[in-house]
Amino acid sequence: MSEFDTDDDVISALADQNYVASHEIATTVRMATVLEKPILLEGPAGVGKTSLALSLAAAMETDLHRLQCYEGIDETTALYEWEYGKQMLYTQLLTDQLADQFGELSISEAVEELSAEESAFFSENFLLGRPILRSLRDAESTVLLIDEIDRADDEFEAFLLETLDDYQVTIPELGTVSAENPPITIITSNNTRMLSDALRRRCLYCYIDYPDPERELEVVLTQAPETSQALGREIVSFVQELRSHDLRKTPGLSETVDWAQTLASLGYDQITREVAKNTTGALIKHHADHGSVLAQYDEWESSDHTSHAAGGYGHDHDHNHNHDHEH
Repeated sequence: MSEFDTDDDVISALADQNYVASHEIATTVRMATVLEKPILLEGPAGVGKTSLALSLAAAMETDLHRLQCYEGIDETTALYEWEYGKQMLYTQLLTDQLADQFGELSISEAVEELSAEESAFFSENFLLGRPILRSLRDAESTVLLIDEIDRADDEFEAFLLETLDDYQVTIPELGTVSAENPPITIITSNNTRMLSDALRRRCLYCYIDYPDPERELEVVLTQAPETSQALGREIVSFVQELRSHDLRKTPGLSETVDWAQTLASLGYDQITREVAKNTTGALIKHHADHGSVLAQYDEWESSDHTSHAAGGYGHDHDHNHNHDHEH
């Protein structure tokens, strides 16, 4: 099932999709393709978990089946449902034929005769496949993204176990559906709750954290190429220090990239207090944190941020890509 012979193959394929992957990520992807096991990605929001699945599907030129989890999600959303409206329409269209066939029978006889035809209404013609079922039925291996599993209930985790064990699901009316070519499955979690041990045991585990300054700069310059290196260094320096504040919503790497694209697109070549104040909506996503941005600017301005941004960490586009991003 593996399309990648080395970690560098994975890194290069993802780099073509503007995803800068670490060797740990690359190795985990290769392990998943060889062992046919799901990947569980945990870490803060906005660090590259979802983007990995999107970029991997694009790199492999295959379909992506995405299941966005939420509180109360059930197997109908994840697996399949019957198209009851279509079934009712067919029933109405067949009313005259049914009347002719069962008109002279007693009620009990008509019910018995009709039950013999029941399978016609619970066949492939009326089955609406959802992301998990579609990924299992695809002729070629695809990418299945189960996003933000920590938002779902424990009961939904239990439902996933059959799928993750054997890449198969059971539809009572049709039987068991098994994947001939199991999908590369990526499950993401923002750590808002503890996942079950049973789910963890079935997965390959990888934690993606906020990147260090050098790695964050490389992602910014990759994802927002219109950003000058000097401005990129200022942005990364500012955001790295901002994350040390007690924020309601810490900016992830995706917010850093958004801010870089905003500043470059608006023609700013450096960060001033006025720029930070007016463009904070691209970086901060909670009103309670806006004051922290200005406080951070005052601290940052009073420190030797210029020399830090210019030379506090090196950046060389010739080195291996070895970090992660989400945008």
